[in-house]
Amino acid sequence: MRTITIISTGGTIEKTYDELTGELDNRISVLGRMLRHLRLEDTTIKTVVLMAKDSLEMTDDDRRRVVEAVRAVTDNPEDKSAGVVVLHGTDTLADTGELLQAELPEPRFPIVLTGAMRPYEMKRSDALQNLTEAIFAAGTTTPGVYFAGHGKLLRFPGVTKDRSLGTFVHADPCH
Repeated sequence: MRTITIISTGGTIEKTYDELTGELDNRISVLGRMLRHLRLEDTTIKTVVLMAKDSLEMTDDDRRRVVEAVRAVTDNPEDKSAGVVVLHGTDTLADTGELLQAELPEPRFPIVLTGAMRPYEMKRSDALQNLTEAIFAAGTTTPGVYFAGHGKLLRFPGVTKDRSLGTFVHADPCH
């Protein structure tokens, strides 16, 4: 049995529709609802709801909180996690990934960031696919900092969002 820790920060992947205002917003984590739809044999999920923010509203202090939350898992010898997944908004996911790479250059297991271009609650959302890919990557790939989603696993540094393609790419195509 392996354990994966998921740290939730909000972002599009967890936005919910507010019927009163007609807006999509980060109000509460929907991670538990997403996880109930997955079949995760031999995998235990530990969740940490760190914040509920659109990544465009994240500050440098928020990114430091993400690093410290990941560090609390990676530096704790009592924590038996095989990997960490960070749910994050896609607009500034690359900024947080670069900071994690700089602050934790040699983690003891994979740290995988993921998000979604469309909220979990919307039709044709990529949220469950990306969450599934991130959990799989966090439990099977080599230690490092990665983006997982849209059928890709990209290692930091150098991961960027390509708005024209609606996905992430690596700045160095040979990487």
